[in-house]
Amino acid sequence: MTETTQAPPKPDESKKPDEQHLEDKDVAREVERIVRETPVFDVHTHQYPPSFRKLFSAGIDDLVTYHYLIAELFRSSAVGVDAFWSMSKPEQADLIWDTLFVRNTPLSEACRGVVCVMSAYGLDPHAPDLKAAREFFEFIEPNDHLEQAMRLAGVSDMVMTNDVFNPEEAAYWESGAARHPKLHAALRMDPLLNSWEQASETLSRRGYQATRDIDDSAVSSARRFLDDWIERMKPLYMAVSLPAEFRYPDDSARTKVMQDIVLPTGREHNLPFALMVGVRRAANPTLRDAGDSVGYADVSSIGRLCRENPDNRFLASILSRENQHELCVTSRKFANLMPFGCWWFLNNPSIIREITDERLEMLGATFIPQHSDARILDQIIYKWQHSRYTIAASLTDSYRALLRDGWRLTSDQIESDVTRLFQNNFRRFAGVAV
Repeated sequence: MTETTQAPPKPDESKKPDEQHLEDKDVAREVERIVRETPVFDVHTHQYPPSFRKLFSAGIDDLVTYHYLIAELFRSSAVGVDAFWSMSKPEQADLIWDTLFVRNTPLSEACRGVVCVMSAYGLDPHAPDLKAAREFFEFIEPNDHLEQAMRLAGVSDMVMTNDVFNPEEAAYWESGAARHPKLHAALRMDPLLNSWEQASETLSRRGYQATRDIDDSAVSSARRFLDDWIERMKPLYMAVSLPAEFRYPDDSARTKVMQDIVLPTGREHNLPFALMVGVRRAANPTLRDAGDSVGYADVSSIGRLCRENPDNRFLASILSRENQHELCVTSRKFANLMPFGCWWFLNNPSIIREITDERLEMLGATFIPQHSDARILDQIIYKWQHSRYTIAASLTDSYRALLRDGWRLTSDQIESDVTRLFQNNFRRFAGVAV
């Protein structure tokens, strides 16, 4: 009888050998590499394509006169508010540069951001003036500037903030101004929800007759207005910034607009609704955009929205640090709620670290860790560079805790988690192809 020899089974090449498992000493290096190399879908910015010429904001003067630095200026300078606002933008930038970067050490996050951006472009952050930086940015073609900033920031896509109640912006959309394929629209509707009287006047001027009473005719007009703009813009979500006093439901016009106009529109078009809650406008009106502040929000109102509208999806970012734990708990209860980013006054490494740790502990990888909120194009560079350091540190501690508890960790697992956090959580929630 002939004896046959059976060939040994082929190894399963889809499985990594044990030696591929990471040891504790290797985790930080591997997490930092993957976080650094994974492109980001920046889910909330205030960017515009260069074709929206007057709205496109970039370069050193815009960067240095950003309202964060304006607020800091008055803490380190005797210049008066009226004198400052009477200056031209280059004069303002020169004053801020001399005060915060030449005469003082730029320790704040906003000042460090400018240093980071200048270093990324090969400019000298120790320069005594802005002459060389102005010359550098003067010769960058706007589309090249956009591409270079996104490359340096490691950003694959950005979502804009598009206020169609602003006649200047609406005119660009209606003119057919060129869209950039990596800049996606978000339909902002602050006047509709925060000032129905103003919104109804705008609707009527645009040919959508609406009275100050939110009757059936006004609801129909507002719905048609949103339908038409959604068709034109193809937004990824609808959005609103809400005051700290926001409550839902209540007997206000805002609740009626939400129930009769916004939420039905979201369901019909399958669009998430982004809620950014907690701002207190004009705490110091003499500072203009730099004068807004923060207030404690009512997270239970977001929970009620999620519970009463299970067929709607909600993105949420809340401005107060003290609200973050309750937002995590609420997100655990409602799969139609996606917390995103560390918004505005939370965009500081110490606070980002705390919030990211808390979210990882309570939500796993089912959240969006950050967005840039960048109003100046070049800010995406520092906001993502700084956020990547902090997010990597949080992930490293989480993975090391897993190893202590007996988990075997691979680079592929880390890559999957980071891609989920930086790209796919938003893509799936907003219905964008993964």
